Amino acid sequence: MTLPALSTEEIQRYARHLTLPEVGMEGQQRLKAAKVLCVGAGGLGSPLALYLAAAGVGTLGLVDYDVVDASNLHRQIIHFTQDVGRPKLESAEEKLRAINPHITVRKFETKLTSANAFDILREFDIVADGTDNFPTRYLVNDACVLSDKPNVYGSIFRFEGQASVFATKDGPCYRCLYPEPPPPGLVPSCAEGGVLGVLPGLIGVIQATEVIKLILGASAGEPLIGRLLLVDALTMRFREMRLRKDPECPVCGPKRTVTRLIDYNAFCGMPEQSLGEAQPMSAMPEMTVEELKQKLDAKEDIFVLDVREPHEYQICNLGAPLIPLGQLPARIGELDPDKHIVVHCRSGKRSADAVEFLRKAGFERVQNLRGGILAWADKIDPKMAKY
Repeated sequence: MTLPALSTEEIQRYARHLTLPEVGMEGQQRLKAAKVLCVGAGGLGSPLALYLAAAGVGTLGLVDYDVVDASNLHRQIIHFTQDVGRPKLESAEEKLRAINPHITVRKFETKLTSANAFDILREFDIVADGTDNFPTRYLVNDACVLSDKPNVYGSIFRFEGQASVFATKDGPCYRCLYPEPPPPGLVPSCAEGGVLGVLPGLIGVIQATEVIKLILGASAGEPLIGRLLLVDALTMRFREMRLRKDPECPVCGPKRTVTRLIDYNAFCGMPEQSLGEAQPMSAMPEMTVEELKQKLDAKEDIFVLDVREPHEYQICNLGAPLIPLGQLPARIGELDPDKHIVVHCRSGKRSADAVEFLRKAGFERVQNLRGGILAWADKIDPKMAKY
């Protein structure tokens, strides 16, 4: 492989790399020749892409189809306040080119799917997974294994993060660690569960470090292959778990049964949906925010129940009684089964679970508020704070 030459300007830019024996001229040329795909341009993708661009990785691919929201800004540092409403890829490309005009940015403004994953991965050497949902994590893992491309993995939740390197020749893959996804709804999303703003920075920088080490090769230390790094930001403790390649793994094992990409939403027990679309709930009795507003204005005998957490209630509320979803079984006696009850949460998912529980408990006149308090803020009270 013929490595690309560095210009005088690039030599000056990467001077502190060039003086490292573990990097040197050849290592920096390897970085310039490398092609890395970042799946996601959000919390993890922001520090990951910024540091890879600054380090001189020659070609960066970005996969994302979201737009910048104000709630992204406390952690997605590649996006600025003036970027709210812009496509994330447009915002990210602007910052990456500003930090290093010598790199090439390839944008894929699409959802990564089983239909397009191989085509997108084909031109890249390494994949860095910055996704926030289980179907895409399993998709990235399987596509990397079947394409013989390393998968630099990271995940975050609240105050904790994980990082590893999967899908190398002799190392384990994501399915060796997590053979099966958790049941739908068991692990809240960052929107529901929250995330400390600096945590994606910690994990994203670790991912960037691992990508750079893979590019540089044996001279650059020991990658996180066969090791899972666990980060607890509350205690600032780093722990490590040893991982082994599972000989029974259906994807990377010697007797693999997964030889093509599958329906990962179905595998994870989640129906296919588009961005921002509420999960369809067949036979779920619902009420729109417009209908609720009309009934409240008409002074109808209706009981509104909030099943969010107390800290969410402090952000915004409808003045409704609060019984967090986790406390509902123990506090069901506080509710009148003869009342017409409308249950709401932030977006409609937890309240749907509450409605299902109450219906099984014999409550017949109970409905879910479609879209939750976010829909109320969008359609009824634009001055209400959103989170």
